[in-house]
Amino acid sequence: MTTTSRLLRVLSLLQTRRDWPGSLLASRLDVSDRTVRRDIDRLREMGYSIRATMGPDGGYRLDAGSELPPLLFDDDQTVAVAIALQAAPAIGAGIEEAAIRALGTIRQVMPSRLRHRLDALEVTAIGRPGDAAPLEISLDVLVILANAIRDREILRFDYATREAADTGEPLPPRRVEPHHLVTSHGRWYLVGWDLERDDWRLYSVERIHPRIPNGPRFTQRTVPGGDVNEFVSARFQGADVNDWPCRGTVILSAPARDVLPFAGDGTVTAIDEHTCSLDAGSWSWGALAASFGRFEVPMEVVNPPELAAAFATLSERYATTSKTGPTRT
Repeated sequence: MTTTSRLLRVLSLLQTRRDWPGSLLASRLDVSDRTVRRDIDRLREMGYSIRATMGPDGGYRLDAGSELPPLLFDDDQTVAVAIALQAAPAIGAGIEEAAIRALGTIRQVMPSRLRHRLDALEVTAIGRPGDAAPLEISLDVLVILANAIRDREILRFDYATREAADTGEPLPPRRVEPHHLVTSHGRWYLVGWDLERDDWRLYSVERIHPRIPNGPRFTQRTVPGGDVNEFVSARFQGADVNDWPCRGTVILSAPARDVLPFAGDGTVTAIDEHTCSLDAGSWSWGALAASFGRFEVPMEVVNPPELAAAFATLSERYATTSKTGPTRT
């Protein structure tokens, strides 16, 4: 075994477990303990942070360093990373150019057998019909959100809402316990507990403008059901149709990305960049019509007739209220 191949073997072994006794490494490589020490020193010179561990045999641990040294992937890991880089444009995080350059670097040093596998698995990332194109998300904002999630610090941020756009007046900053970042249909969302609304919310990341510094640390809550994936999927897909006695569908003159964070257990389906359908339920037809009205945009009732009748009733009631005005005493 050459020195170079042995160094790669040492590095591969160090990546498979937390601690490696020096004598065990020497046995695996069929070399002396002194040779293992020299190989460890060479890897340190290459930029790998390898710490000596205490114990009866003494040993080594591969830690994170201050710089990114050369990485060693097995065949499946190499192909998986390359495929993920090909799909990078679908996540819309402003990393497309960097992903293309990284893919080119990996492909250039790939063994021919892996290059053939990758070429056979060429990926073209496209959205589903009706999905809007991925938005340019600030990588700096993503990092700020991710750090707050990791450190469990309360986030303070301005949120670009339709209400703020209509009034032109700044709204109070949101105070949120951040829980998770998720991406779906080319959009990024923050899952968090809104301290003012005392409820879970889904925020569109492109509308988040963080305020620095963050707030105090918090004890992380558990999302409803205990599973983030299931919780977010339920927000996007809606609840069981049998959960509500009254259920209906409308077409809203608003993009799906603006409706999703406030859809509750409703199902939002993008029609084009400016309209979407919303299927939701409530305990009565009047309550359902009123819940649709909170979006304050033109809409069309798809079904059922009872929902259209409820809108007519609410319209008459509101018209009468506006004519009579408040009762004075």
